[in-house]
Amino acid sequence: MTSAVYAAGAVCWRVIEGKVHLLVIHRTKYADVTLPKGKVDPGESLPQTAVREILEETGLTVALGVPLGVSRYHLTSGREKVVHYWAAEVSDAAVRASTFVPNGEVAALEWVSPRKARSYLSYDRDVDIVNAFLKLLEEGVTSTFAIVALRHGKAVQASGWDGTDASRPLTARGVEQAASIVPSLQAFGVRRIITSTAARCVTTASPLAAATGIDLRRTDLISQDAWEQGEADVRKVVGKRVRARKTAVLCSHGPVLPEILREIALATGSITGSYLSTAADLPTGAFSIVHLSVTNPSSGIITIETHEPRA
Repeated sequence: MTSAVYAAGAVCWRVIEGKVHLLVIHRTKYADVTLPKGKVDPGESLPQTAVREILEETGLTVALGVPLGVSRYHLTSGREKVVHYWAAEVSDAAVRASTFVPNGEVAALEWVSPRKARSYLSYDRDVDIVNAFLKLLEEGVTSTFAIVALRHGKAVQASGWDGTDASRPLTARGVEQAASIVPSLQAFGVRRIITSTAARCVTTASPLAAATGIDLRRTDLISQDAWEQGEADVRKVVGKRVRARKTAVLCSHGPVLPEILREIALATGSITGSYLSTAADLPTGAFSIVHLSVTNPSSGIITIETHEPRA
């Protein structure tokens, strides 16, 4: 069977004179109007691709927000193309910093009303993605931030380690996992990094801190030792992150992750359920991104997406 072609992009949006506008691109080669997107390069994750392609096609630096769905269609070669989309709010600073000039791939950029976008786009599949964004707009949850629940990378087994449990290091695979997740996490515009004090968590979060220049904040309140001793305070950590309304990573342990997800739900007035357990059931190096409204976090969890390391 012929393998599918994977791609990623976004509905880029901004507020102009009090009204939401969407970005469409006029492609040179195909003489069509579409959403910014592009094919995954070898070794890339889908979120990484989306951010890179938007920058290359439009000159805009963005952070991804809520996932909007997947388009599937067949190319003239017969191969299936699978495109993942997110919402991406574009700041005024990003617009001013854009270096876009018409080129052989994109002839022009245009900001249009959502209504015009639906009639203007060349493909129904793009309209479907815009419609998914409009549902968020109708619900008033377009501006978002995220709390990322990250499980540490693969660590040396406790049975083969002579030191304390908190001092157990990552294996070579765990180190690779920690490095491989950095581009995906960067794509969501991480602003804070909080980690358990355990060595395996600190080492997992350190590559992201180095890549972003963000200080690594260590706390026992989400450590496994504190959790097992009944001294953890996940609620305090999660509550602070919800109040801050800035995208943050919480790097912790398998047994603690269910409590992190539950506390996010409780702090935002969300209905609890098995979906939280699913989001917390992560292999090493994987993470779940919980998307929340900036303007009204108490409106509940918008959606959760889960990503695994490539290593």
